[in-house]
Amino acid sequence: MGNSSLKKVTKTTLPLLLGGLLVWYSLSKISIDTLIGYFKNAHYGWIFFGLSFGILSHLSRAYRWKFMLEPLGYQPKFPNSVMAVLIAYLVNYAVPRAGEVSRAAVMTNYENIPFDKGFGTIVAERIADLIMLLLIVVITLFVQFDFIYDLLTKNFDPTKIIILLVLAIIGFFIFSFYVKKATSGILLKIKTFVTGLIEGVTSIFRMKNKWAFIFHTIFIWVMYVLMFWATLPAIDGLNVPLGGILIGFIAGGFSIAATNGGIGLYPVAVAGAFALFGVSEELGSAFGWIMWTAQTAMIIVFGGLAFILLPMYNKGK
Repeated sequence: MGNSSLKKVTKTTLPLLLGGLLVWYSLSKISIDTLIGYFKNAHYGWIFFGLSFGILSHLSRAYRWKFMLEPLGYQPKFPNSVMAVLIAYLVNYAVPRAGEVSRAAVMTNYENIPFDKGFGTIVAERIADLIMLLLIVVITLFVQFDFIYDLLTKNFDPTKIIILLVLAIIGFFIFSFYVKKATSGILLKIKTFVTGLIEGVTSIFRMKNKWAFIFHTIFIWVMYVLMFWATLPAIDGLNVPLGGILIGFIAGGFSIAATNGGIGLYPVAVAGAFALFGVSEELGSAFGWIMWTAQTAMIIVFGGLAFILLPMYNKGK
């Protein structure tokens, strides 16, 4: 097996193995019988209400795509854009990061959009999404500043925290200096990534329909947060403040990026975030599993339908 094949196998199997290990770890904190009990007693009206926000986010993502493709001279049919997005989410559950490739491939096959151009717009979209996630993190830091400060000062010496912050700032500037001067190796890769990130951000503001694009980007992420918030009442006795909702959402979001669709890690991450606000591990884990299962079921159902309907909608192609 060559190095490239080994890398592909590792990228596919390692997240699955990690997910399986995390599923075992999560279920060691809450028994299957107890978890089944939470699923039986859950208020599914709230779960479906939450999923409606998720559906709106997917439709908005598909619509937003046209603002990236129009300047390139392409106007894909909206149903094809929607189905390409849904298929991408489904593929990501099987092979991490492969969803973006499949999304571009769908538009190449059915809309005659060159793969490299389609994939380039998807990368630019991901940059916008990364900025939104970081913005939510910053908002959370402001909203929960007192809580986070108290949490840190209770567990760490304030003097040490200040020293670490000063060292981190100095280290950042030194690291940035070497990255700017880099001509090879991993530092060059970081330099290329950051340069691409900056170019992607500035290209958004040069876009013809930039305000529509920005509106949909904000709308997508507001829908994500609302989906998380609206599902909370599905479990009796689960009371989480706004800061806890935001921190739980962020933790869940990063878990989805770390493993295949957050399998195993999502409930652990959400339970850990909620525990900071006095929510029991059992209750937090139960919500994490219900939230993850609902999202996964939505992707499997709608992504599966997209796979079936896509060739039917595009007969002759």
